Amino acid sequence: MGCNRILADTKPRLAIWSCPKCGRRFSKRNQNHVHGRWTVEGHLDHKSPRVLELYSRFVQLISRCGPFEYAPVKSQVGFRVNRIFAGVKLTGEGLDGYLDMDRAVRSPRFHHVAPYQRNLFVHHFSIREVKELDAQFAGWVREAYAVRQGRHLMGS
Repeated sequence: MGCNRILADTKPRLAIWSCPKCGRRFSKRNQNHVHGRWTVEGHLDHKSPRVLELYSRFVQLISRCGPFEYAPVKSQVGFRVNRIFAGVKLTGEGLDGYLDMDRAVRSPRFHHVAPYQRNLFVHHFSIREVKELDAQFAGWVREAYAVRQGRHLMGS
């Protein structure tokens, strides 16, 4: 599946700094982080077909938004445009993840919503069935993607 490649013809904005030790790319110089080399494939290994289907559908929703890069770390697979805007951990039951949006969405589908910057909110979710990745959820994915393109900085 070539999971470490960009999925579209045009590239997202390039990060301005790459860690010389681990190669991770960031939008800020000298970003504090844990060093390591993780792969998407490593997160997919030994997962059930049902969990892999959920992950595949989640990636489809993101890929419909535009170009992105995978940003795997030790505990999850992140999705990045110029910064990470979403991430999922593949569990035995499904996906546990988050979306970053410029507003707090009050929905029972998010089990925790919290501000982490003045105008950005992290929304934590758990997905157990494909039907949960519906049009409403796809809309939230589009919002998160737009935020990481910088929409929240443009006042729109």
